[in-house]
Amino acid sequence: MAHAVRFSEFGGPEVLEVVEVPTPEPGEGEVLVEVFAAGLNPAESAVRRGDHRERWPVQLPATQGRDLAGLVVATGPGVSRFARGDEVMGFVDHGAQATHVVVPETNLLPRPPALSWEVAGSLYTAGTTAWTAVEGLGLSPSDTVVVTAAAGGVGCLAAQFARMRGATVVGTSVETRFDFLRQFGVLPTPYGPALAERVRALTSQPVSAFFDFLGGETDAARELGVPAARVFTVLDWDAVDGHDAVRASAGDVVALSRVAALAAARRIRLPIADVFPLDAVGDAYRALDKREAPGKIVLGLRVVDYPAQRVREPEIKEQDVTLGVATPHEHLDVEEAVPPAIGDGSVRRRHREERAREA
Repeated sequence: MAHAVRFSEFGGPEVLEVVEVPTPEPGEGEVLVEVFAAGLNPAESAVRRGDHRERWPVQLPATQGRDLAGLVVATGPGVSRFARGDEVMGFVDHGAQATHVVVPETNLLPRPPALSWEVAGSLYTAGTTAWTAVEGLGLSPSDTVVVTAAAGGVGCLAAQFARMRGATVVGTSVETRFDFLRQFGVLPTPYGPALAERVRALTSQPVSAFFDFLGGETDAARELGVPAARVFTVLDWDAVDGHDAVRASAGDVVALSRVAALAAARRIRLPIADVFPLDAVGDAYRALDKREAPGKIVLGLRVVDYPAQRVREPEIKEQDVTLGVATPHEHLDVEEAVPPAIGDGSVRRRHREERAREA
């Protein structure tokens, strides 16, 4: 049996549950993947809440997640590119947040050894959304770009792609993430009103592109004089319908391969903010919805042993609170208090004699 994330009603993270399901079987051209890591994305929260149901139709009960990385455990008829035991990364239309997922062969890439499981399992949606938006504009050193939620997964990648092309980037975030943004060459500014005014204070150059990955900030783009065709948003359908903003969306496996190659070569970085176990999926989305995390939040469905592996620490236990805290007590010579486990005690006697001579 497998386990998968489901929701049977619209709402917040509290409606999510992990249910036991039959292990799926791959069909023609499909691969069964044991998922090791699955990245979370803000659009998934919007779908689960029931936002814009006419745009994102959902049949309940519904699954969640697109991004994944894991190990091939079975292949269906006609599969030629992958075999059992291959390490892969890729995407599905929905349902990636499960221990086992059937994936079309055409949606998968071999996982580059240089990419951790967390990064490989988080790269598709954020990476290809940022890539297609930046590449579509053909940015150059003469451009100045605003990126909202610039410390998030898609935001920090879009900022890096724009910087690779030489553009000046102004990014919004909580103030505690300003140093994080400066690492990527981004000029940081806080969330809040009067965004256009604050952008003008940071750069004298006209703003030529605007990526609203937070949502609800496209009014600032118009105030800055950015043409509607160069205003991109992920979540703000009102801006798309009412002001002709462009909806940024994820790309294909070709775009994923390009982004993965850049990440593997360390030309871009996708920081991992936190890793949650599958059973804590609700907590993972609560952390995501705060929009404060630097980089990606990931579900770790299987702990993988490799250097620098990050796993979420267990909840603190009552006795842990006193660890390392000094408490009053009489001096105790541990060596004297513990009886010898092996030998006749001659080593202990020698230690006592040595201490007596030193005294």
